[in-house]
Amino acid sequence: MSELQPVHTDDAPAAIGPYSQGITIGDWVFTAGQVALDPATMAIVAGGIAEQTDRVFRNLSAILDTAGASLSTVVKTTVFLADMNDFAAMNEVYARWFGDHRPARSAVEVARLPKDAMVEIEAIARVSGF
Repeated sequence: MSELQPVHTDDAPAAIGPYSQGITIGDWVFTAGQVALDPATMAIVAGGIAEQTDRVFRNLSAILDTAGASLSTVVKTTVFLADMNDFAAMNEVYARWFGDHRPARSAVEVARLPKDAMVEIEAIARVSGF
């Protein structure tokens, strides 16, 4: 039976609570939700939803890469938005990062996100690819 293995990279924000950036088990990696924290400063990046979404994807990519996965092996994402009115702008950045790949996705509006971020995204990916 596979064991849970924590994933850590300095290229993504350190966990701000009792959790791991990601966990692998077998051929799968499950990321923690990523907000737009710059790993160097641990501050939310300047700008609006587009800039925050871009930073979130930089963070997710770093975690996935460290685990031996990539955005091209993501099978499911969950997007949390502080304001559903930001969906279209977030979606534009999301589509750029995924290109032609279309993982399953849920998107929900939430009352508040950590550090008052505008967006948080988590992913499930296959480590060994498809």
